[in-house]
Amino acid sequence: MVFETPRVDSLPLRVAIIGGGGTGAALAWDLALRGFRVALFERGEFLSGTTGRHHGQLHSGARYASGDPEIARECMAETLALRRLVPDAIEYNGGLFVALDGEEAAYGERFAEACAEAGIPAREIAPARARELEPGLSPRVERAFLVPDGTFDAWRVPAAFLAGARALGAELRPWTEVVGFDASEGRVMAARVRDRTRASEERVEADYFVNACGAWGASIGALAGLEVPVTPAAGSMLAVKGRLCDMVISRLRPPGDGDILVPQRGLSIIGSTQRLVETPEGLLPTDGEMEFLRRSGAELAPAFADAEVDSAWCAARPLFGAALDEAGGRAASRDFAVLDHESRDRVAGVASVVGGKATTLRIMAEKAADLVCRALGVERQCRTLETAPPSWRQLYRGRVP
Repeated sequence: MVFETPRVDSLPLRVAIIGGGGTGAALAWDLALRGFRVALFERGEFLSGTTGRHHGQLHSGARYASGDPEIARECMAETLALRRLVPDAIEYNGGLFVALDGEEAAYGERFAEACAEAGIPAREIAPARARELEPGLSPRVERAFLVPDGTFDAWRVPAAFLAGARALGAELRPWTEVVGFDASEGRVMAARVRDRTRASEERVEADYFVNACGAWGASIGALAGLEVPVTPAAGSMLAVKGRLCDMVISRLRPPGDGDILVPQRGLSIIGSTQRLVETPEGLLPTDGEMEFLRRSGAELAPAFADAEVDSAWCAARPLFGAALDEAGGRAASRDFAVLDHESRDRVAGVASVVGGKATTLRIMAEKAADLVCRALGVERQCRTLETAPPSWRQLYRGRVP
């Protein structure tokens, strides 16, 4: 299907987005559809931070239903939206929540009620039926629920939004690091950026700036003298060769470490762990985490124990809040916030997007773009629910027909 560039009434206003991960990509598409002139700056390759390192689960929200019903509803709505908007990057293969002991089986009642309240279809099936659907599943299963989870490509979904933004004239600049801001009379007027491919610096003016750097958001805010309450949390994942399941398999219990097995093409990924860290830079899995994940994967699918390891990696989650619980942030909400620094810090012309997760990248961008419009006195409605971006392939071709 050929992508037809949507008609857009252009505005003379320029918005600069800092951070080329999933949120920044979706925001560039949203703002470009509203008619803004958009520039996106990423210090490395696009999607090379947290976005490119998650395990790719498309959350129905069932995981969060009992503890965070609002984010659960949001995940369900965004799952359906992404399935419609970027179908070539999604495998809507469903999910199973399984209990492997009596305590987890007892949790099933709370789980089912919470899913129903959040509008998430969760249907209990017999353990024998679960093993028919997933022959590699543990024989210890005592209870099982079907939910509308899925998987998506960590790169291709946001790449489609980048391709759409470029089609509408957005300036996309990877390998360009923001190193400072210039402010005048309480308003950020420009950013100083360094082109890392040419070791040159320039001053970039814009009418508004959005910090969409995720776990790196605090350091970018600090360049403008702003405190951005985001705490990086390291999450390690382990992938083995072979597709040991076709559905996303999750433990029937409150969210914890090593409780999701995700099929991705010819791999099976168990994730994740979580520990608070001081910086999102240079994160690597520990030996202890790898041993734990190997055992956790085998508890859900016994063949995981002897499967050949393909890879292991660590991602930095951007948890919203500066002081989180001692249990590695597991009690923290996975919701997001768009911070208006004019009202918070009396610094106009800049906002920060903090928290959230990959499944909610589109709605995060919508709320951030709404704030931009309010701040600049513009009335332009979000169009990303009704306008599908081009294929992710168009980004790599460098043009849209």
